[in-house]
Amino acid sequence: MNDKRPFVIIIIISLVGLVLLTKLFMIQVMDDSFTRRAERNAIQRVVDHPYRGLIYDRNGELLVYNNPIFDLMVVPKEFSVKDTAKFLSIFGIEKEDLVTAYNAAKKYSSVKPSPLIKQISSTDFAKIQDFLIDYPGLFITTRSVRSYPTPIAAHALGYIGEINARQLERDSSDYYEQGDYVGLSGMERFYEDELRGQKGVKYKMVNVRGVDKGPFKDGAYDTASVAGINLTSTLDRELQLYGEHLMEGKTGSVVAIEPKTGEILAMISAPFYDPNELTGADFGKNYSILNSLDSKPFLNRPVMARYPPGSIFKIVQSLIGLQEGILFPETTFTCNRSLVACHNHPSPVNLFGAIRNSCNPYYHQAFRRIINQEISSNTFKDTQIGLDAWREKVMKFGLGGKLGVDMVGEYGGDVPSSQLYDRVYGEGRWKYSTIYSLSIGQGELQVTPLQMANLAAIFANKGYYYTPHLIKAVDGDPTRIPAKFRIQNDVGVDPKHFDLIQDAMAEALYGTANRAIIQDLVIAGKTGTAQNPHGEDHSVFVAFAPKDDPKIAIAVYVENAGWGGRAAASTASLMIEKYLRGQITRPQLEEYVLANNFIY
Repeated sequence: MNDKRPFVIIIIISLVGLVLLTKLFMIQVMDDSFTRRAERNAIQRVVDHPYRGLIYDRNGELLVYNNPIFDLMVVPKEFSVKDTAKFLSIFGIEKEDLVTAYNAAKKYSSVKPSPLIKQISSTDFAKIQDFLIDYPGLFITTRSVRSYPTPIAAHALGYIGEINARQLERDSSDYYEQGDYVGLSGMERFYEDELRGQKGVKYKMVNVRGVDKGPFKDGAYDTASVAGINLTSTLDRELQLYGEHLMEGKTGSVVAIEPKTGEILAMISAPFYDPNELTGADFGKNYSILNSLDSKPFLNRPVMARYPPGSIFKIVQSLIGLQEGILFPETTFTCNRSLVACHNHPSPVNLFGAIRNSCNPYYHQAFRRIINQEISSNTFKDTQIGLDAWREKVMKFGLGGKLGVDMVGEYGGDVPSSQLYDRVYGEGRWKYSTIYSLSIGQGELQVTPLQMANLAAIFANKGYYYTPHLIKAVDGDPTRIPAKFRIQNDVGVDPKHFDLIQDAMAEALYGTANRAIIQDLVIAGKTGTAQNPHGEDHSVFVAFAPKDDPKIAIAVYVENAGWGGRAAASTASLMIEKYLRGQITRPQLEEYVLANNFIY
């Protein structure tokens, strides 16, 4: 009897297994009710895209806001179309574009949603929303594009665009998905983490026809999106708008800074473009058009264009000479034009007169004293030692490297070292006569307009600067801006030496820039004419005002506009008046600048 028990147990187990297998066969093969029931109750994951943070100007005026748009998403595995012509007509898409978008979505994932038609306006969405029920695998997701109530500051604000494959691969945060938008330039890119917000996710039940059957488990697994953080920029909307008005039709840049803080009041790159052109469905077309123009409107000249500083650099030479005890207020040189060309002015001149009259031969001789201090009896070696010591002092003024503005793509300019001349001429085969053009801001010296505006801030502050920046507060809190923008940078020159410099710069307007004079407002400025081997010279001017309590420091470059006392000085003077007084009292000067006819 006991010997039969194992066989009985085996038989019972076999019968139970057979019953289960039969039932499973009936469910999976003979009866598709469970499949149909699952299809009728599919769970759809919908990403809730947050609104990007808003951007305001320093006075609370809105610069950038969001406009809602809609993307038609497709899940390739679920998508099917019976009447293609009807579908194309309803959704307003060409067959080739439909095929391309569908194939791209399928390549990305057959079960994950991808954009089929992007950036549908509210008006067009209203036309198609009732037809979505007829096409399985389609649903709408809401996004937003940037809009600009005042179309200014395109280079400073930047733009957003769809993330590309390379950016997705480099996304270590795992935040982005195909079709997401990301800051590509300007503030939008630098402050992407603050502006983008946090995505939310909603799970909803839909049937096979895509009809919404309500939230999955009453929304227990849903998360709400969180809007991006609002930023208060340092820009002054009215000053930026006026500056762009003055620079219309020109090539160059204007950078204005509040000296006591390093806050950028205006950053103008000309030619510029309407930032609204890089939003919405026409982004790609407009980008291609702008990018093809010979005028290079995408070049952010304040931080990317590099020029010789010209005579503006004479102020830096003066300060280094004073600090090193090589120059003194009474140091006098004759205007010896056999050394280098100059314009008519009294001779000889002391340091004050050299600044006022922008005397080239004075700085030729002064720079030689700075470089050749007879540390070595070998003139070649002595020049090499002097140049490298001089370069170290120059770089403290924020030249020769990147300043560190809150903008991607900043260039650093160049202050040449002995290594450069060794490569070009050979070690021990160059001397002062090789490099004398540096004395007047020419030769191998290269600066950006931002660096020149920062120099004006240094002259205003008597020897220090704050790293220029475009953001004043994050979510209303000024302490949340990057810490480096609150650190004072000392240039290594005693403040007492700036008294003569400021007085001479104020007097210089009567010598080389009388167009910049404003009645009852003392401006300290310096003209420059940067040599251009490819055409007319560039017009350059830096200034700060009021002289005794500076509230604005400014640099203006107008390419191919000749002498600095014309285009650049006139533009800077109007900008200063606009900022400090809120109105223009010299309409004839404004007409002169707008006429864009400086060469005569």
